[in-house]
Amino acid sequence: MTIAVLSALIRPLVEPRLPEWVEPHWFASKEEALDLAPEAEIGWFDLNEKEPMIEIARAATSLKWLNSIYAGLDFMPLDLLKERGVVVTNGVGINALTIAEYVVMLMLAHAKGYREVVRAQDRKEWLMDSPGKRELAGERVLLLGMGAIGSLVKTRLEAFDMTVVSVRRSGGEGALRPGEWRQKLGDFDWVVLAVPSTEETKGMIGEIELAAMRPNAVLVNIARGDVVDQDALVAALKEQKIEAALLDVTDPEPLPDDHPLWEMESAQITMHLSGRAQTKMFQRSADRFIENLQRWEAGEPVQPQMDLDAGY
Repeated sequence: MTIAVLSALIRPLVEPRLPEWVEPHWFASKEEALDLAPEAEIGWFDLNEKEPMIEIARAATSLKWLNSIYAGLDFMPLDLLKERGVVVTNGVGINALTIAEYVVMLMLAHAKGYREVVRAQDRKEWLMDSPGKRELAGERVLLLGMGAIGSLVKTRLEAFDMTVVSVRRSGGEGALRPGEWRQKLGDFDWVVLAVPSTEETKGMIGEIELAAMRPNAVLVNIARGDVVDQDALVAALKEQKIEAALLDVTDPEPLPDDHPLWEMESAQITMHLSGRAQTKMFQRSADRFIENLQRWEAGEPVQPQMDLDAGY
């Protein structure tokens, strides 16, 4: 038997489908997980807070495979997991569909001034003109990040007759290479960030990049808050160097009550809700986990595997 230490949150979706060779041990708290962790060969240690997950992973000295619903696991002790030879599967792609839809919603809401429409309804005021007159069709989008989310964002924006230029290491098919996009920032009306958080991407949008954008440019960040220099962004918005920032993510999260972004009309903050705007996250994760158990037993690679060196 293979011991699997699993969160009780996914028990109803997983337990009836577990193969006979898996011996499940369920936990409902950090303390229970820490007690069970040393026996775990397979672990699904997800909790709402990061620090307990790190502690549990460190305690899991027999672990061979770590699974998670989270796409971003850069906060975990990846060096230690690599040293122990642990295979890590994350939640990449689980929420890609709803996040891609969220990008479209944010862009349309800004283009049409929908925030002002909602406020007018709250005031019972009949507007005589639209507060937003921007059309997506014909505008140009720079898309940084062509993983599961970025790929879906691209097809949806192209359906609005937008020109979407992605950034790829290999280039080709109209894409820019990683060393080329900064010189081209002034060519785009929208810049959409869908990259993982790594040492390479942290602060990739800073003062220089913001200054290179068009005055009508809109920054859309559904990646991680730390890929943008937030102080530089606040300054750029205050000085109207760019038109707006649509931020599903911030640094830190939650954003402090006194942070200037809350009060800025040119900033929209959606509290990292894009991946939660759906009801199928846990079902998709459970389905993937059961499929991966079959692969694990057959000696086949489980998917999607993290590159522990790259951090995603």
